Amino acid sequence: MSLSIKKIAFIGNYVPRRCGIATFTADLCSAIKEQFPEIQCLVIAVSDMPGQYKYPEEVRFEIDEKDISSYQRAAEFININDVDVVCLQHEFGIFGGSAGSHILALLREIKAPVITTLHTILDKPSTEQRKVMEGLSQICSCVVSMTRKGEKLLKEVYNIPQEKIDVIPHGIPNIPFVDPNFYKDVFGVEGKLVLLTFGLISPNKGIEHVLNALPEVISEYPQTMYIVLGATHPNLVRQQGEMYRMNLERLAVKNGVQKNVIFYNRYVELDQLKEFIGAADIYITPYLNEAQITSGTLSYCFGAGKAVISTPYWHAAELLSDGKGTLVPFGDSKAIAREVINLFRDEVKRHAMRKTAYLLGRDMVWSNVASVYVKTFETARITRGRMSRRLFSAKTLDQQKINLPEFRFDQLIMMTDSTGVLQHAKYTIPDYHEGYCTDDNARALILSVLLEELEIKVPEIERMAVRCIAFVNHAFNPEAGRFRNFLTFSRQWLEDAGSEDSQGRAIWSLGTCVGRTKNEGIQRLAGQLLEKALPAVSTFTSPRAWAFALIGIHEYFRRLNGDRLFNTLRHELTDRLTEIFRKNSSSEWPWCEDIVTYTNAKIPHALILSGRWTDRQDALQIGLKALRWLVEIQTSPEGYFRAVGSNGFYQRNQEKAKFDQQPVEAYSMVSACIEAYRTTGDEYWFNAAKMAFEWFLGRNDLGAMVYNPETGGCRDALHVDRVNMNEGGESTLAFLLSLAEMKLLMQSL
Repeated sequence: MSLSIKKIAFIGNYVPRRCGIATFTADLCSAIKEQFPEIQCLVIAVSDMPGQYKYPEEVRFEIDEKDISSYQRAAEFININDVDVVCLQHEFGIFGGSAGSHILALLREIKAPVITTLHTILDKPSTEQRKVMEGLSQICSCVVSMTRKGEKLLKEVYNIPQEKIDVIPHGIPNIPFVDPNFYKDVFGVEGKLVLLTFGLISPNKGIEHVLNALPEVISEYPQTMYIVLGATHPNLVRQQGEMYRMNLERLAVKNGVQKNVIFYNRYVELDQLKEFIGAADIYITPYLNEAQITSGTLSYCFGAGKAVISTPYWHAAELLSDGKGTLVPFGDSKAIAREVINLFRDEVKRHAMRKTAYLLGRDMVWSNVASVYVKTFETARITRGRMSRRLFSAKTLDQQKINLPEFRFDQLIMMTDSTGVLQHAKYTIPDYHEGYCTDDNARALILSVLLEELEIKVPEIERMAVRCIAFVNHAFNPEAGRFRNFLTFSRQWLEDAGSEDSQGRAIWSLGTCVGRTKNEGIQRLAGQLLEKALPAVSTFTSPRAWAFALIGIHEYFRRLNGDRLFNTLRHELTDRLTEIFRKNSSSEWPWCEDIVTYTNAKIPHALILSGRWTDRQDALQIGLKALRWLVEIQTSPEGYFRAVGSNGFYQRNQEKAKFDQQPVEAYSMVSACIEAYRTTGDEYWFNAAKMAFEWFLGRNDLGAMVYNPETGGCRDALHVDRVNMNEGGESTLAFLLSLAEMKLLMQSL
């Protein structure tokens, strides 16, 4: 047939990476090249270890799964190469961002039609998973389910219209239908009855239930051999080594079946895999989770004409219905034993099951599946056409959001020792004379949580997080119910209780830990400290302390919404802030005090949060009005951010100090404007956040970089004639927090 498609871009994991999606992508790409040699196929590989895989020549671009900018660059690559269609392999866990949201940043930019094969379709998605699926549905010309069950879920759960859904089965190699005895001598199991399970090994595979079934099987058929083929899943190896496999081996010994079990602990290529499958009398897939929409291993063995015993996860329940295989309950070793024995006894039934499976599997052979995919590609291209396509997706300056630098943590790591983050530095050298403070360790703790959400894993930063929560815990004085702030390098506290603002900032950091971190130890300790520290807030008089605590309470509610104690204090602090604004502000001075000092934007930030999450329109409007005024008074005539100077600040009815401009003021503006943008969707706030962030990068009164790209640190201030070259803890953390919040925002766009 004559094809309009000349070039296809495949996006997904790719061999030699060892995972099911990598194999699927490679098999589909190879099958299309073989069936349609006139089509050029190029691959954009999503990598968990960038630069570590020796990809074949068809891989033209490598995406770092955790780096959103690499997705954007990949989109440019695809557009520049003028591909006719994009074939995406989707599973939430293979892409970076919340629920794999990074992939949307790529898809929004490409001009060719997108066809997405869904390897996971959930019946009960999380909020973030649903958001990603909605994004895919809007962008893609077609989504492919490998099962009818998946098709049903796409329509009923995600409201995807039927015309956007194609059902195409999982492809399989063309394995000949032969007697299992033909291959058994290859593995030294001639004369044996062979059970086979294969695939990457992990606890959800349920292998232990087969091992528990074996004693009963062997008592009747002592010539039974159970082959477990496959390496341990790489993610599991990274987390706990080979503990799971060793536990399985111990279980085999405990059950007395060690002579009847072969663990083949490696990833095998297709030619050898065919031999293993060929030697099996029965294939067993004892998975534990119903919500598995497809299984490549099940497809392979069914299509090769194997008698199959399986638990009733979605794909198996559909493929093996009407006697095409045997289904057993989840985790039921006795049922597995019973059905294995039944099939060993009834050779006629077993052979009939094999023939039926093999004949039905012919439609699943890769050559046939490739043809169906190409038809889908052609339809998508014709439907969408090329009307809106551009050869190059270059953007004018006004269209570009912002180019963010990459993270560097050299200076922060330099400023951290076994106690915590040090306060000050002489140039880039930690100044031991100034010791430590709770303020900076609280800021560092917040940063560690944001980096966790960005999926940025740096061992030194993860250790820093533990030291910072330990510091904050040590800082708490139970007799005063307050946090101490200043600790000397000789580990002596300088006060029994720190300032109200430092107390509020500690509460903010602890609320962030409770609401957002996945580190259970940090989360629990933070929760316990919050319970002890919160009562003191009611006695505070500082609006900033109220605001810091209020932000911390809102962070806490990300996970524990409904806590009545925290909710009562939230309303109390919101009332206090709105009241002080009403008493002190005017049309010319919409502010809660007679002076604008430092980290000012955190006060309206807290009100915006309360307005958004408690439907307090009064708080929201006060917060937005005050924040807009702060933006206005901190914007130079030339249009760049000019922070209120700490050399006098800004007294009511007096002239505003222009210097010394502090990084913490720029950070508080970045953070508050991002929240205003999320709440309102008004581009004004995005541009204000961008303006404040660019202050670090040289868009300021001196035209000088405050951020140091060589160290990842940040200089301490902008003076009237120079940049303060010291890179202390507060300033470095202010920049890194600003960068983290900007990157999280860009992920969500």
